Amino acid sequence: MPSLYVHIPFCVQKCDYCGFYSHSLVNSPKDLISLYLEGLEVEMEKRKKDAPQGVSSLFIGGGTPTSLKDRDLERLMEMIHRHFSLNVKAENTVEGNPGTITDAKLTCLRRSGINRFSLGVQTFNDKLLKAVGRMHTAQEAREAIGLLRTTGFNNINLDLMFGLPEQDMVTWQETVEEALSYSPEHLSLYGLMLEEGTPLYERYNKGLNDKRDRIEGVKIESKSRCRPTIAVQGDWIPDDDLQAEMYDWAVERLKQAKFSHYETSNFARPGYECLHNLGYWRGEDYLGLGPGGVSCLKRVRWKNIEEVRTYQSRLHNGQDPVDEAGPEALSLHECMAERMILGLRLEEGVNLDLFRKDFGVDLRDIYRDVLERYKNKDIFMFEDEYLRLNPKYSFVANSILQEFV
Repeated sequence: MPSLYVHIPFCVQKCDYCGFYSHSLVNSPKDLISLYLEGLEVEMEKRKKDAPQGVSSLFIGGGTPTSLKDRDLERLMEMIHRHFSLNVKAENTVEGNPGTITDAKLTCLRRSGINRFSLGVQTFNDKLLKAVGRMHTAQEAREAIGLLRTTGFNNINLDLMFGLPEQDMVTWQETVEEALSYSPEHLSLYGLMLEEGTPLYERYNKGLNDKRDRIEGVKIESKSRCRPTIAVQGDWIPDDDLQAEMYDWAVERLKQAKFSHYETSNFARPGYECLHNLGYWRGEDYLGLGPGGVSCLKRVRWKNIEEVRTYQSRLHNGQDPVDEAGPEALSLHECMAERMILGLRLEEGVNLDLFRKDFGVDLRDIYRDVLERYKNKDIFMFEDEYLRLNPKYSFVANSILQEFV
């Protein structure tokens, strides 16, 4: 059975760092959500044949799913249940942000079989929240966690971010400690990514350019060899060294708190690992519905177009909503590379027997050159029929794992 992801491309207000496809409801046309739901229902009708025995897990993400009005959220859940068989004992997750969560919405989700909630906290520091355009306050985050517990959620993930503008080690540690005080079952820790085209990216680059221009001006006008320090917006972001220290501290602190560091950015209490995401990392099939949704079935991958009106119009006219790239048949080499890159982000690593079963070859033969190159650098380890990445290299994993492409 494939897993099912449903993308909700709406937020009350888009964060300054967000590069995902979504619309701010503040300035969106009033009919956009209705058009989205119309298109989504048609896509569900078309795609239910890909999961005749049901889905292994459900994840409703975005955007901010809880930005939908009560009636739209109820309609969404009814549509999902009508077209796909959900196991009430399976992991069924919804993402949401503080400030958009109400008792009525959570009750609707619980009644519809949602048993896991992922809350976008990012930080418990109001100054830092404002610096990246988050619409909620720290107090609203605290209240949201309490409401999740009182409505029966006993599997909660908190998203936290490090490397935020003007964030230092102390404020990062305070956020992690406060998060732990609420006894979450799962924590996801992400370093800030400056995505091209986002407001934060533009501010950062403007700051760097201003600094460069001002320094050049000082060099021309001053005969002194001393160059003054110029503080600008581009200096707000903690450098790589500080971000690495933040990450390493959190890894050790969560280890003390008995969390399993089961994936580079993800930590869980025993038995609460995110099964939906584990499916992605282990190379299992998945369906992604909605504008921007990505699917991969039997080594064929496709992505939906990122525009609600075009998405709805194509489906209404009997067409597939796939973007201009079209379906992509993945080569055996591409599938093996993805298995290595994603699997080595996991604490468990890549299972040698499963790799051989799925691809008909031994990964030690296919990637002999890469493994030999790092043989004496203590980066890769073979243990119990698994190939693992040494945990001390987790923060720089991406640069190492590109070797498998």
